[in-house]
Amino acid sequence: MHNHPKNQYIRYTRELVLIGCGILSACFGLEGFLMPNGFIDGGVTGISLLISTLTGFKLSYLILIINIPFVILGFSQIGKMFAIKTAFAIAILALVLVTIPFKPVTHDPLLVAFFGGFFLGGGIGLCMRGGCVIDGTEVLALYISKNSIFTVGNIILTLNIVIFGVAAIFLGTKIAMYAILTYLSASKTIDFVVNGLEQYIGVTIISEYKDEIKQFLINDMKRGVTVYKGEGGYGEKKDIDILYTVLTQLEIGKLQTEIRHIDPDAFIVQQQISDIKGGVVKRQALH
Repeated sequence: MHNHPKNQYIRYTRELVLIGCGILSACFGLEGFLMPNGFIDGGVTGISLLISTLTGFKLSYLILIINIPFVILGFSQIGKMFAIKTAFAIAILALVLVTIPFKPVTHDPLLVAFFGGFFLGGGIGLCMRGGCVIDGTEVLALYISKNSIFTVGNIILTLNIVIFGVAAIFLGTKIAMYAILTYLSASKTIDFVVNGLEQYIGVTIISEYKDEIKQFLINDMKRGVTVYKGEGGYGEKKDIDILYTVLTQLEIGKLQTEIRHIDPDAFIVQQQISDIKGGVVKRQALH
């Protein structure tokens, strides 16, 4: 098992840059568009904005407090590194909201809804590309989807319908309708940046350390693995075992890190899958 420190530094630097850009983009969306106009978005950020608008409580504190359960859930569902990066990113987001005052860009409601959602969604998407989240909705949705028949998309949509319903009651129908536009803009931007949270990734792995990788997938990631019997076609002919598994976008980073640790020379092919039915990706045992 070999580690390449140089490659690790490059990867960590890339992740930090993505997270940093994501936090700045999200703050610009919040302070430059949504907050000055009393607009809200969906998800945990939407809940924070809604409470802030109704109570006058500082948004930076709310984002910190409301995301704590989702960081803990992320630790148990996705992994320690994910939870650490998420906690760090949310803390920096709250700090930037307090220390960097972005001026309001426009008060035109349509522009506020579209560009507020665009920059906030872009920020969330960039942070996800960096291996963490600054909005815990996806972690909750991923957890529920593993233990139910509902997809991640269905759960997020249901949660947001509740948020927009509450917004319609307390802030008025007009604000709620603009909030739906903001959410659509944000979610489409996230899809564009991340290539879809609910895009499942089919991973094919060929490695001499296939047993260790298989055990990690089954025991640590609680994922099913299919083993194909194959034959090497390059150079000498030899029988090989080919591992195939399906993961969600959020889990890919954890698997890649472990495979690099077990076997830096492993051959890995990833393919995006639009949706799947059944199996241990959709339904994970409750133990």
